[in-house]
Amino acid sequence: MAGPLSHIRVLDLSRIMAGPWSGQVLADLGADVIKVERLGEGDDTRRWGPPFLKDKEGGATKEAGYYLSVNRGKRSVELDLKSEEGRAAVRALAAESDILLENFKTGTLDRMGLGYEALSEINPRLIYCSVTGFGLSGPMAQDAAYDFMIQGMGGLMSVTGGPDDAPGGGPQKVGVPIIDIMSGMYATIGVLAALANRDQTGKGDHIDLAMLDVSVAMLANQAMNYLVSGQPPVRRGNRHPNIQPQNVYPVKDGYIVLAVGNDGQFRKLTEVIGQPDLADDPRFATNAARVENLPELEKILVEALASDTIIDWVSAFSEAGVPTGPINTVDKVFNEPQVIHRKMLRDISHPLSGSVKQVVSPLNFRNAPLSFDMAPPLLGQHTKEVLEALGLGSKRK
Repeated sequence: MAGPLSHIRVLDLSRIMAGPWSGQVLADLGADVIKVERLGEGDDTRRWGPPFLKDKEGGATKEAGYYLSVNRGKRSVELDLKSEEGRAAVRALAAESDILLENFKTGTLDRMGLGYEALSEINPRLIYCSVTGFGLSGPMAQDAAYDFMIQGMGGLMSVTGGPDDAPGGGPQKVGVPIIDIMSGMYATIGVLAALANRDQTGKGDHIDLAMLDVSVAMLANQAMNYLVSGQPPVRRGNRHPNIQPQNVYPVKDGYIVLAVGNDGQFRKLTEVIGQPDLADDPRFATNAARVENLPELEKILVEALASDTIIDWVSAFSEAGVPTGPINTVDKVFNEPQVIHRKMLRDISHPLSGSVKQVVSPLNFRNAPLSFDMAPPLLGQHTKEVLEALGLGSKRK
């Protein structure tokens, strides 16, 4: 593998999304990621379909799209962790790994003799990252969690969706498992920071990462709005709580997103819509004034923008330097010229389908370029080669 982490081995004991997302990021960066899966069953997400990948004849495989989205670049090893043979294999892998990712229920791996204390005795340089719903301590440490549940509990859904009194209003989850993804990103940041610290101390570390903590941390400006004002933020639909105008606006043939970020951009907007006097109107001249008088401004903008099409408005605003864009469906995203130019979608060889499309890492390194050569593995695809390299052998062919 190419990439800046080509000297690093990761033992990925995690499943579903948060831990595997971190494992995939590390694999994209060049790490040798060994994904340990339950014997005969594998990662739960292998079954989370349809849709399932089609084989070369057009029939359905057992490779779900969900699983394929988060396991690129890894080697799959099937093990029965309930057996001493399986646990011995994990210990042997941990002895030769730099990073271990796991998201078992709190205490499960400790009872198996595979917790941080046990494995750090075998490999004091091991960086062990535990990703759980609520952390390794506290009154909910033993509780299970999923992304949707944490989006609600952690406050994200209280600021996502339309106002209660608006048509279709009420709490909404984000359209992708954002807490899982961000937990995976924080896990990645954590293990890379621990790697840097290990270079100085020679010692590994144990990272305790909770999805609920991640959700709270992600409240960002909405949390500070509350902490500064004492007023809990409310759902505003697509309207930004602090910067205006930022919204989805109807035009002649659909909708556009306008994201004005400062007074200079607002002045340019008023020129494009043919109402430059609005930039000097005391009601709208500053961002604070626009936030205060948003209903009046929205009425003016809705009326003005209804006169032209998506492509004409996007072209005119973009030329003027006003951030704007269409609301693309996912198929249109992959037809965007900029997305195509950046090569965000790649085809990777796959043993069942011939090839599988993958949305690849957005990271581009000049001196250590990334390589996307390994498709998400079949269940147990690499069991034999990995165990034999450890001198353990394998009954699986």
